[in-house]
Amino acid sequence: MKTGRVCILGGTGFVGRHLAVRLAAEGVSCRIPSRHPQRNRALQTQDRIRLLRTDLFDQSQLEDALDGCDAAINLVGILNEGNSGQNFLRVHVDLGNRLLEACKNTGVGRLLHMSALNASETNGPSEYLKSKGEAENRALTLGQPQIRVTSFRPSVIFGRDDSFFNRFANLLKLPGPFPLACPEARFAPVYVGDVVKAMTHSLDDKGTWGRHYPLCGPRIFTLKQLVEYTARQLGRQKKIIGLSDSASRLQARVLGMLPGKPFSYDNYLSLQVDSVCDTDGLGKLGIAATDIDNVVPYYLSGKGEKERYQRLRRLI
Repeated sequence: MKTGRVCILGGTGFVGRHLAVRLAAEGVSCRIPSRHPQRNRALQTQDRIRLLRTDLFDQSQLEDALDGCDAAINLVGILNEGNSGQNFLRVHVDLGNRLLEACKNTGVGRLLHMSALNASETNGPSEYLKSKGEAENRALTLGQPQIRVTSFRPSVIFGRDDSFFNRFANLLKLPGPFPLACPEARFAPVYVGDVVKAMTHSLDDKGTWGRHYPLCGPRIFTLKQLVEYTARQLGRQKKIIGLSDSASRLQARVLGMLPGKPFSYDNYLSLQVDSVCDTDGLGKLGIAATDIDNVVPYYLSGKGEKERYQRLRRLI
């Protein structure tokens, strides 16, 4: 049976916005529970997308959001703990447990779960990766036999409105040399469009039930190489200073005390394991991975905006 209605937790986030628009274009109705639906008017104007004012940690409200849906998609995650109850266990594990219970109570038998590369309840080097691993394990085991679960483990995800290349682009505009922690950490950046394809392709595919898919781009880069790449796209001559391990730990300790935690010690621990794939999850789903050269230069340089403007002028 083809999925007709889904509930997307984390649907107002980076991946969620792209996924909801893609599913809606394919005729799937999307419900997006949110504490602040009024902040996402662009989504509210889309056909087949409906935002619901919901407290995800209120079980009855969560079940109301899921009621009548064919599938649930959990994209909720945080990279750092905050001071307002935003901790890894609550957001990743507790919410995941609540979602499993809500799916069972409302008869939702399909769940797509967003995990992370190197997520491991027992061997994760950071609390982020441990909690992500625990949440994934619970989804795949506690959901049985009522809920058919597929999980996805992406490397760093890029796209026009990402918080990776765009974040470094903003930081590179600051004066002076750029001190970079963990410069040799490795990534295989994966395009948000490919992540969305992986999820939409899996939604009605029984062959993906009970499986997890590592999601990576076609090339591997060190963090320093990616920051240098960003600087080149901006046309900026910038000295990137790769910090030693001890200096990286110190930077993490200091920045982790600042509001918003731009870089924390837990982030440092996560970067001690390379975010690269050991198998081609995209290939297994019939998806050819998109290279950063095909996307990133257009949104960092503004070239894509100029091309769209020129096409519009020609039409006029």
